[in-house]
Amino acid sequence: MSKDNPRIAVLGFAIECNRFSPVSTAQDFEDDADIRGNRIVTEARSPASITLPDLPGFFAEMDKTGPWTPVPLRVALAQPGGPVEEGFFKGLLSELGSSLKAALPVDGVFVSCHGAALAQGTDDPDGDLFEMIRSIVGPDVPVVSVLDLHANVSRRMTDSLSVFVGYLENPHTDIYERGVEAAKHMRECLAGARTAVTMVKVPLVPPQISLLTAKGPYADLIKYGQTKVGGDILNVSVMAGFAYSDSPKNGLTAVVTARNGNRQAADALSLDIAQRAWGMKERFKRQMTALADAVQLAVSVGRDRRRKAIILADVADNPGGGGRGNTTWLLRALKAAGAQNVFFGVFNDAAVAAKAHELGEGAIFTTSFNSQEQQEFSLPFDCEAKVAKLSDGKYVGRRGVLKNVSSDMGPSALLDLGGIQLVVISNRCQCMDPMQFEMFGLDIAQARVVVVKSRGHFRGGFDEFFLGGQIYEVDCPGLTSPILANFTWTRLPRPVYPLDEETSWTPPTGV
Repeated sequence: MSKDNPRIAVLGFAIECNRFSPVSTAQDFEDDADIRGNRIVTEARSPASITLPDLPGFFAEMDKTGPWTPVPLRVALAQPGGPVEEGFFKGLLSELGSSLKAALPVDGVFVSCHGAALAQGTDDPDGDLFEMIRSIVGPDVPVVSVLDLHANVSRRMTDSLSVFVGYLENPHTDIYERGVEAAKHMRECLAGARTAVTMVKVPLVPPQISLLTAKGPYADLIKYGQTKVGGDILNVSVMAGFAYSDSPKNGLTAVVTARNGNRQAADALSLDIAQRAWGMKERFKRQMTALADAVQLAVSVGRDRRRKAIILADVADNPGGGGRGNTTWLLRALKAAGAQNVFFGVFNDAAVAAKAHELGEGAIFTTSFNSQEQQEFSLPFDCEAKVAKLSDGKYVGRRGVLKNVSSDMGPSALLDLGGIQLVVISNRCQCMDPMQFEMFGLDIAQARVVVVKSRGHFRGGFDEFFLGGQIYEVDCPGLTSPILANFTWTRLPRPVYPLDEETSWTPPTGV
């Protein structure tokens, strides 16, 4: 082990799990990113990586601040979905444990994580991973992790980490910066800094659409926390959690990392933030636009160019939260109403995309959406369509969360449904970057109505076209409906606000 050229183990496990979605398989990770060894280093130093941006950020800062030797193990990422199949997760954990032991001694460990994972057989796979890492490297080796602000946090997670770094922005446009921050903390820990990580959780599980950070209650909490960073306070992360995990870990959690082992200061601040969150709990309620009203508005805007263009967010079918990206409620309604000048994306249906590629550009055929998938909300829909343009689905994002990220939607097609330009894809993902339309030659600035299957990340990609007052979140059925009463909860701690209006909370003593 050398302070002059520290050996840092690098690994990743990132998936956001929706209890109500189909099981996430090894193929889901293979389709996104499941890489080992030197491929990790290559991707981390690539200008268009397939990894989460925190990994390039971490590498860039470590490279900038002195010699170091990355020890790459494995990075496994998948699109949000259901609990990870048991065999895959156990195999991943076993491989990471074996490779980490074989790599010893190491001077530090960096983990690119999400924090809202589930797996068959465990509700806390993130805690399983962090605990295993700590057991292998011992109590004195710094273990630093970056986590999504939608992480569901357990004490097994915080007790195993030296520094806990949560995203500060939603949409997540700061992931790279959090990787940079993690590297700075790693350098400080390598120089001998002692840390303490504490957490306080409140029985508050807000709808995901109320967790934007440009303004609102969540923004206020995060900004307040950042005013406290400095001195013995190393990091403040306000983790809102992910409701659809339906996990015993659910609940907004204030996590504080302190320097100089100052657990007392970390305890006091995490409790302060938790109390503030509870005091503003009613501000997390959010109204949506009824489907009928959204369709009427779309028809009107499509006909009258004097009105500002709008974006309709199909938030209940957000692949970024485990939705299948293929519900037809909004598509059917817009088509039936004769809506014009509509861009709609991205619709997940590999069978339709394959048929379009088979027929070729210019072909007219009757599309049968959802012929291959019969989920609760994935209802069939037949419609005449013209194949306007075909693509292999590969692109590099240019704005927001996907900026400089290499992405692959699989064989894709732009279908003209008569007034509606629909982008159909093969690899399930949410719509959050303009390139997902522009790669087909569509000019978003010319659209009157844009429909996105996304909860909120589209805001970071489409803000050059649509201001807040032009965005409408539509109330449709789906696996990610913000109306939490629509779900049958089995493991969510109850009572919890706002699902249970009369929920009370007594702040803990001796945190």
